[in-house]
Amino acid sequence: MLAPNDPPKKAFLGFGLGLRTAHYETILNENPAVDWFEILTENYLVPGGKPLYFLDKIREKYPVVMHGVSLSIGSSDPLDWDYLQQVKQLAKNIVPAWISDHLCWTGINGKNLHDLLPLPYTEEAIRHVSDRIMQVQNFFGQQILIENVSSYVTYKQSVMTEWEFLSEIAKRSDCLILLDVNNVYVSAINHEFNPIDYINGIPGKRVCQIHLAGHVNKGQYLIDTHDHPIIDSVWELYAETLHRYGAISTMIERDDNMPPFSDLLAELHQARQITKDVLLEANV
Repeated sequence: MLAPNDPPKKAFLGFGLGLRTAHYETILNENPAVDWFEILTENYLVPGGKPLYFLDKIREKYPVVMHGVSLSIGSSDPLDWDYLQQVKQLAKNIVPAWISDHLCWTGINGKNLHDLLPLPYTEEAIRHVSDRIMQVQNFFGQQILIENVSSYVTYKQSVMTEWEFLSEIAKRSDCLILLDVNNVYVSAINHEFNPIDYINGIPGKRVCQIHLAGHVNKGQYLIDTHDHPIIDSVWELYAETLHRYGAISTMIERDDNMPPFSDLLAELHQARQITKDVLLEANV
């Protein structure tokens, strides 16, 4: 573990996509210009079978990272050590560049609600989550990345902003951050804050990965759905993020209403071009 005040090291993997079953054959047959893939951890925890077969073939050609949805780091339920052992074993087998999950809770009293639910931004929650992250990191023997979620409700008990909450947890637990730029934008619209304040308010040295995705506009609110193209406002916020932090490993999420693989490559090319333009501008 790094000492809390030491700047964590960040590997730049380049520009990646989420590994989805619909694209296994395309990836193996065409060797697309993708730098790395992010896997959904829970899809590969069962030993054997086609998912692991294809994952092994793909990781012979590409680096991978693991991204989970079941850690439930904010729940008051005990940590699920059986699940964590499965994750640890998968990481041992496939050697990902890193492991990530979400700053949220997903259930209570053993009941999984199958959603990524926000937390109250309080000192009590900071202590609770930070302690649990440290337990997980000690068990894995490495830092993990924690991702900001999109949110649609707030708590009266909150006494700080989300970015202050995330920053303090990252500092106390010495974890890294997976910054979902689309989630920042969605929550900014839903809760009427300036997304630039969020970007400026978190520790850039701890941001190790970025997610980009599409969402649905319901008029009075937005929903993070991962089933639409990335909109211009999110691309613009991405560019502002790079101005603040420099180049960061970037991945595009698409989970439904799947377009042709070429469309995802086009979005990936756009992320590359924005990064190139921002870095050139910074060097002028």
